[in-house]
Amino acid sequence: MAIIEKLITLVRGTATEAGQAIVDRNAITILEQETRDSKAALEQSKVDLTKLMAERKLASDKLDSKKAKVDELSASIQKLVAKGDQQALALEVAGKVATLENEIKSDSATIAGMDANIDRLRASIRQAESTIEHLSRQIDTVKATASVQRAQEAIASRTSGSNAKLRTAMDSLDRIQEQQRLKDAQLDAAKELEASSGDGDLEKRLQAAGVVATDTAAADVLARFSKPAASA
Repeated sequence: MAIIEKLITLVRGTATEAGQAIVDRNAITILEQETRDSKAALEQSKVDLTKLMAERKLASDKLDSKKAKVDELSASIQKLVAKGDQQALALEVAGKVATLENEIKSDSATIAGMDANIDRLRASIRQAESTIEHLSRQIDTVKATASVQRAQEAIASRTSGSNAKLRTAMDSLDRIQEQQRLKDAQLDAAKELEASSGDGDLEKRLQAAGVVATDTAAADVLARFSKPAASA
């Protein structure tokens, strides 16, 4: 069981490393998608804020209407009380005013809560916009840096390949020159061998020893003509 557990742990660890490697290779793409998701959520927040503000306006309009109704009914109560014989009706109208005033208190509290929510949502939207704007600038910087690094890697790779090719070319040149020197040496050796194996070398040595006459020269010809003529 211990071995199986270790194998399972190994598989999980390998999967985690592989997954992290995939994430690292696609970090910019993931970051851009996360930014797009954040922008989409921000736009939805703006829509929600618009709805909340619209609801707040409707609630405020109803509140204003109730307040106006209270003012109207309060004026009626004053008139009824002034007459002195309309107490029952004045009491009925007063009950309506009391109900409206209670509703006004509740509606005012609701609107105050809506105002607080609107303020918080606006602050959150401003913060999100600032964060997304900063993140977008950083993404542009990261992408530009990645492009520069890819260019540098390509240049380094080409330079390395060029240096390797130059080294190979120099090695080839050295081999060619060495082969040419070897060929020259072989040609020289062949000439020496040819000279020593024929009569040419022996003839030269005999001439040097004065045994074999050398080739006729102009001085020899002139010497013949300079000798005294033999007696008849």
